[in-house]
Amino acid sequence: MDTNKIDQQRLDRARQRVKKIKSFYTHLLIYVVINLIVVFQNIENLEPGESYFQAHNFITFALWGIVIIIHALTVFLPNFVLGSNWEERKIKEIMEKDKHIWK
Repeated sequence: MDTNKIDQQRLDRARQRVKKIKSFYTHLLIYVVINLIVVFQNIENLEPGESYFQAHNFITFALWGIVIIIHALTVFLPNFVLGSNWEERKIKEIMEKDKHIWK
């Protein structure tokens, strides 16, 4: 395979990886900002002497937090779920199937 083509493929994969990481950090930033707004809103709505530590005050934080954890796992540990080089193996598998169809 041509060296320039290999370098271009590596560059494309690196760009795709950076895009996924940037997407995660954007998601995390939005999570933090929205949850801070929710916390301040909840504090403003407390009755005098009422404790903040009630289950309904943590629903957004907890449920969205689970989604953030899943997103982080898919970005930073993609091999955790699908194994190493899963994408490459899957592409080769699909190409092999297509090769037999188009003969």
